[in-house]
Amino acid sequence: MDSGLLVLRLVVGLLIAGHGVQKVSFLLGGAGLAGGTEEFRRDGFRGGVVTALTAGGSQIGAGLFLAAGLLTPAASTAAMGVMTVAGTVKRPKGLWVQNDGYEYPLVLVAVAGALALTGPGRFSLDHALGLPAWPLGAGVAAIVIGPAGGLAARAILRRPAARAMEGTTHA
Repeated sequence: MDSGLLVLRLVVGLLIAGHGVQKVSFLLGGAGLAGGTEEFRRDGFRGGVVTALTAGGSQIGAGLFLAAGLLTPAASTAAMGVMTVAGTVKRPKGLWVQNDGYEYPLVLVAVAGALALTGPGRFSLDHALGLPAWPLGAGVAAIVIGPAGGLAARAILRRPAARAMEGTTHA
C-alpha cells in the first residue's frame, strides 16, 4: 500500500506542481507570467499578476508537498482548492476532457481528497520526520475546506462583468 501511495503522490503532486510552473514561467510549455495573467483575465478573473502568482504558487507548493508527502492534509486542501477553481472554469464545457471539460480537475480533486483521508504512507516526509498519523478529522476538514475555499476564491475574484455575461451566454 505504501508503494502505491508513493506512486500516486508523485504522479499527481508533480502534475499539479507542473501546472503551476506553466502559469508563472515559460518552463514546461508555459506562456510566462504574462500568459498566465492573460489566461485568468480571459477566464473572467480580476487581480492580474497577483492572481496568477497566487494560483501558480499554490499549485507549485501543494503539488510539491503532496509529492513529498509533507503536511499532507494541508497540501491536499490547497490542491483541492486550486483544482476546484480550474473545474469551475471548465464546467460550462461539460464533463469530458476532449471538450475541454472539467474531468481532469475533478480527478485531481478526488485524488487529493483520497490522499487527505489515507495519509501519505510510509515513504513520505511526514513519516521520515516522525509526524504522527493525521487524524481522520484532518482529512475530512481538508475535503470540506479545500473545495469551499476554491469556490470562495472564485466568487471573490470573478469580475462583475464576467458574472453578468454568464447569465447571457449560458442560458
